[in-house]
Amino acid sequence: MATINQLSAISSPNSSDLMVVYSLSNGDTRKMTLANLLAWLSPQITAADDKVTKYAAPSATGFTVTVTDSSASQWLLLTPVAGYAAGTITLPASGNCVDRQEILVNCTQAVTTLTVAGNGSTVTGAPTTLAANDFFTLRFDAVTAAWYRVG
Repeated sequence: MATINQLSAISSPNSSDLMVVYSLSNGDTRKMTLANLLAWLSPQITAADDKVTKYAAPSATGFTVTVTDSSASQWLLLTPVAGYAAGTITLPASGNCVDRQEILVNCTQAVTTLTVAGNGSTVTGAPTTLAANDFFTLRFDAVTAAWYRVG
C-alpha cells in the first residue's frame, strides 16, 4: 500500500471522490465519499449569532431610536411607518460597550438624513442616509473607544 506522500494530488475534488477513514467501531480502514463527509459534517457546524434583536417602528420624521444600553451585540430592525426626512440612532453609552461588540441595523423605509449618535464614543463611517431596505453594521473598538462601520 502506498503512503500518503506517494499518492497523486488533486486540486478540484468531486463529491464522488473517495477519502480514507479509520473506523474505530470496525477496527479498520474504510472509504468514504466527499458527499457523505459533507452530509455528516454540515449538521456538526453551527454558526453562533448572539445578537439581541431590538424592534423600532418610528411614526414621524425626526425620530430617535436608542439602542439598548448594554454590552450585548444587537440587531436593530427599524421599520418606520413611512420614509422620513430625518432620524437618529443613538448607540449604547461608551462606558457600557465592549471590544468587538456589533450593532446591525436594517431599515425598511428611506431616511433622508440619518444621524448615528455615539453616546460618548466616536462613530467612523456611519451612513448619513438610508435607502429603503438598507442596512449597515458597526463594530466597537475598545482601544480607540470608537464605532467603525464594517458592513
